[in-house]
Amino acid sequence: MSEHNQHIAPPIAERRPKNKEIHGQLIEDPYSWLKDPGYPDISDPAILKHLEKENRYFQETMSKHKETIESLFEELKDRKSEDEKSVPFFKNGFFHQWRFEKGDQYRRWFWAEGKIDDNPDTLAWKILLDENKLAAANSYFRLGALSISPNNELLAFSTDTTGDERFDIYILQLFDEKKLLGPIENTIGNVIWSEDSAGFLFTSVNDEWRPYRISHQPLENSPPKVIIEEKDPGFFLGMSLSQSEDYVFLGCSDHITSETRFIRRNDFDSEPRLISARREGHEYDVDHRDGKFFLRSNRRHPNFDIFSAPVTDFKEESWTLLVEGDPSTYIIDFLCLKSHLIVCTRENGLDQILIKDYLTHEAEPISFSEESYTVSLGTNPVQDSSFLRLNYSSMVTPDSVIDYEIASHKTVTRKQLKVPTGYRAELYITERLKVEARDKTEIPVSLVRHRNTTLDGKAPLYLYGYGAYGLSIPPNFSTNRLSLLDRGFIFAIAHIRGGDDLGYEWYTSGKLDKRKNTFNDFVDIAKALIEKKYTSEGKIVISGGSAGGELIGAAINQSPELFGAAAAHVPFVDVLNTMMDESLPLTPMEWPEWGNPITDESAFRNIQSYSPYDNVREMRYPPLLVTAGLNDPRVTYWEPAKWVAKLRHMKTDNNLLLLKTNMEAGHGGKSGRFDSLYELAEEYTFFLSQLGLIE
Repeated sequence: MSEHNQHIAPPIAERRPKNKEIHGQLIEDPYSWLKDPGYPDISDPAILKHLEKENRYFQETMSKHKETIESLFEELKDRKSEDEKSVPFFKNGFFHQWRFEKGDQYRRWFWAEGKIDDNPDTLAWKILLDENKLAAANSYFRLGALSISPNNELLAFSTDTTGDERFDIYILQLFDEKKLLGPIENTIGNVIWSEDSAGFLFTSVNDEWRPYRISHQPLENSPPKVIIEEKDPGFFLGMSLSQSEDYVFLGCSDHITSETRFIRRNDFDSEPRLISARREGHEYDVDHRDGKFFLRSNRRHPNFDIFSAPVTDFKEESWTLLVEGDPSTYIIDFLCLKSHLIVCTRENGLDQILIKDYLTHEAEPISFSEESYTVSLGTNPVQDSSFLRLNYSSMVTPDSVIDYEIASHKTVTRKQLKVPTGYRAELYITERLKVEARDKTEIPVSLVRHRNTTLDGKAPLYLYGYGAYGLSIPPNFSTNRLSLLDRGFIFAIAHIRGGDDLGYEWYTSGKLDKRKNTFNDFVDIAKALIEKKYTSEGKIVISGGSAGGELIGAAINQSPELFGAAAAHVPFVDVLNTMMDESLPLTPMEWPEWGNPITDESAFRNIQSYSPYDNVREMRYPPLLVTAGLNDPRVTYWEPAKWVAKLRHMKTDNNLLLLKTNMEAGHGGKSGRFDSLYELAEEYTFFLSQLGLIE
């Protein structure tokens, strides 16, 4: 692990005494002043000055590698098609498609009137919306909703221009492109039209960025009518349109409990009807087809089942079991087509798609030739469809859009991602290992490398992980990853507990009082890859974002000697203080995930034992790149800022420690498909320099 020659002095944050006592223990937090007391307004001059100093230090330190960064950026950019476009889909008399044209940072959305059997290439396409024009005056831009009214006369869209994930909704008349309504501010961004196109539903967020209210907005000049409002600060509201488009489902949930109400799409003024009242630990979601609701629920098995119930008798005692989950079959999604029920499962960590006949109850899996891959539902907007659209890839197979013809059982590849600079899958090798963790649990690892990279312990290895919220990390394809593989890196994904890679219990075995399994799995995988001669100590670089950034912080606290460098993006590292601050946007909702340290002393002790910020010690740490977003509502900017400040004060090495805060962005960093690549080029350059692979 190389030492950093400190020609440039790093910023040193002031330590201001701040103590509080909880559960009989005094907690010291000398960097708490980095949280602006006026948050979400961030205007404290001392805070902004400190963040700007850190940004200058980042820029000045990385400036010596500017040529490498620029070269990598161009390399990453050259692998992206300038004129990429989506596979068209047909709905309500029109084909729809997005496109990138040369130089575009953002998509252009098109539509073309036609019939379902028409060749889309022969139609007269018209532009619906150009994101590039909307983004032109903003340093950050993100499109939320894009929804055409059922009468094809109106367009609803929403935009976020700060990164704070508060979207403004606008309504345009499509025949003359005049703005009819908007902005409707402080929304989560989604829109559902009424059947008669006379109004729409939208979801509002409160001051704490919690989706708490769903309202009906008529197009006539009248105020919105509240449909439902959630008072519990630990629950978020959301809404979805059934595949039949007859019903709107109004869902309310935290991380372990949900309940759903419904209204008909032709009557937004009706009283929402409750399907099943919330009870702790019961999660379910709903779809509709031909007079029946279909429900994915964990009431019987933690890996979920699928039930059906008549629309006229939908209480739980009337649910009929259709598809069973079991210890090896995890039901993760479903779709109600007219002729068949589509069931998405994960069996022993591998994605499966089942086609189930409503009448015969026979279920047929779709087969795929590769041993390891990822497949999920694509764009399927019409219930009465003869085919199923899927998204497919593996660590060596580029992203593909596949149509599965249900009657003939044939698959047709409609699109495969093209790499303009050229790509030969046979040059790369992918494999899947199982590593025994310290508690004897076997943890899967997906790896890919160039065929010329030998397994002699000399290769650098990039290890990625997340491990939270039941989110799996699929073994998919990445053009960006080729820049590492072609330089001799091995790339590995750690399918650690806390995600749901091997089922729902894989998730629960990495949360609350079992949270440290996640970090132990990651460290044990790193040790095993060294033992198996994939790499060696000090040649592993690690990266993770958000809760994955917490993983990185915990790993370098536990075993810093293993890693040659680390990157933690918008890292959730100040876990204890955040979970004790009820005023923050996500805290009450997060207690089922992490525990409530305010009321539960055991949760307090557990979080305190692993929270990266609270466990910084006087020892050597690997070189570290940390990022933050000033407008981030999910992981607030002060978490990474405080962590870096404490690391600078405590660590005993002279290794590089960098903090880069996006002052005009949020959780996802810079927007725009090319701007975001520049930040990735910076990360790759950081790793190459710290491993001594570039000067």
